[in-house]
Amino acid sequence: MTTWFKRLTEGLKKSTTKITEGITTLVTHRKLDDEMLEELEDLLITSDLGVTVSQDLIKILRKKKFNQNITSEEVRSDFADEISTILEPHAIPLVPKGSGTPFVVLVLGVNGSGKTTTIGKLAKQWKDEGYQLSLVAGDTFRAAATEQLEVWAKRANVPLEMAPSKDAAGLVFDALEKAKTRGDDIVIIDTAGRLHNKTLLMEELKKIRRVIQKIDPTAPHATLLVLDATTGQNAITQVKVFQEAVDVSGLIITKLDGTAKGGVLVAIAQQFALPVHAIGVGETIEDLHTFSAKEFSQSLMGVRDTNR
Repeated sequence: MTTWFKRLTEGLKKSTTKITEGITTLVTHRKLDDEMLEELEDLLITSDLGVTVSQDLIKILRKKKFNQNITSEEVRSDFADEISTILEPHAIPLVPKGSGTPFVVLVLGVNGSGKTTTIGKLAKQWKDEGYQLSLVAGDTFRAAATEQLEVWAKRANVPLEMAPSKDAAGLVFDALEKAKTRGDDIVIIDTAGRLHNKTLLMEELKKIRRVIQKIDPTAPHATLLVLDATTGQNAITQVKVFQEAVDVSGLIITKLDGTAKGGVLVAIAQQFALPVHAIGVGETIEDLHTFSAKEFSQSLMGVRDTNR
């Protein structure tokens, strides 16, 4: 078993236990009938996979195995295969692409989503890969966010532009000008996450986007939304809200290790058809990893891959 797959399996333990124990309880070496299918569907829905995904999984299972004797291992394996098929088109790594100007990454997310930590991890990973980059502390309303980003900037040994008293859009403009002068490959911009004041937040994000495009009309080149998996179905609402303001280009799902609601990733990918670039299952650099549909699906359903 690879190091990451083992870490992922351990990180998804809460979500996996809820689903696998439920399936084991329901599937007792008897024939697959309507009652069992209904109970399995309820289990999937309450595991935050979403109504549409749950219904699709049950339809496929009915078609393949109805009125046949079935084991919990078979059900979990079938579900893992189908979930992997759903997720595969959305498992797209985020690869910074050079264009002569910095690759601008705008990072969104509500306070507490793990946004600032995720920026720090991305910065460290990209710096280790040889990119020259800088960070921008665009969450000028929250001193703690700037302080946290400062720690990560020092850890990654990259420049951090910050000015807590300054307008966020003005800070971003100045930071991008400096990044161009330095010849940075990547600029990662943190933003505020005050969702309780939605109108002001969204107007600020739109303003930042306009300012970025004054420097480079093609930017931002990636607009990432960081979602906290522990919020379950509320994460779906967050995607809707941020998409209203700016064009979200991809997702990073964090804190999968702290929840039994990891199935929400499947519901989000299916509903919004957005790339899932990476997932997080802990606090260390190594715990943010490129998303693999197969690995996630097998881990979620407690299926062992004999090829590992």
